[in-house]
Amino acid sequence: MDVVGHLSELRNRIIVTGVFFIVIFIAGFIYIEDIYWFFAKELDFKLTAISPGEIIWIYFSLAGVIALAGTLPIIAYQIWAFVKPGLTPRERKVTLPYIPAVFVLFVAGMVFGYFLFTHFIIPFLLNLNNGMFDIMFTVDGYFKFLIRVTLPLAALFELPIVVMFLTNLGILTPDFMKKTRRYAYFLLIVISTMITPPDFFLPLLVSVPLILIYEISITLCSRVFRNKQKKHEEYMKSGNVY
Repeated sequence: MDVVGHLSELRNRIIVTGVFFIVIFIAGFIYIEDIYWFFAKELDFKLTAISPGEIIWIYFSLAGVIALAGTLPIIAYQIWAFVKPGLTPRERKVTLPYIPAVFVLFVAGMVFGYFLFTHFIIPFLLNLNNGMFDIMFTVDGYFKFLIRVTLPLAALFELPIVVMFLTNLGILTPDFMKKTRRYAYFLLIVISTMITPPDFFLPLLVSVPLILIYEISITLCSRVFRNKQKKHEEYMKSGNVY
């Protein structure tokens, strides 16, 4: 396939992904009340809307998050299908399970972020009040803060899958990940500080699992890299071209 053919295929896959996103977004928009109460039913305080724009924002933002999570398997499949012609049959078989894993890890990241937000961040902020103020949480402020915490964590939870996929493609190596470990740690700590209140404990609470995920990614990268080298040696010994 020439360059124009690749671009045409990429366009078609983007269109398919966009259609799925719109369909799931509309479904989320329809059931927005159930989604809202799922997040708000256990709150010890009442959320307040101070403008009509906040109500519209809630509809679009929550439906957008649901659409993003629901479309992730489609996005993963479209990426896999796009690069599939360049993969060996074994690599196709190995990388196919990445598609459901992308969705599972994204949801796991959001669950972790939501647990962190409701059990640590909000109680910490409420304890700072110490009876000095009458607290009123707006819908806009609460959910913006919630999304700011959960979405970056959900994205970072995808790191093992991305690392394994890039290693299978020959783009990433374990040596590179080990050499850049200190910079990755620094970046993860910065991200943890940005999505949590200015406190020593909370950024540490977030950064430790993210650093652990990075170390797991290095281990998975090494495993995939060794398997890839072993398969290459087998091909060379058999006289085939890898």
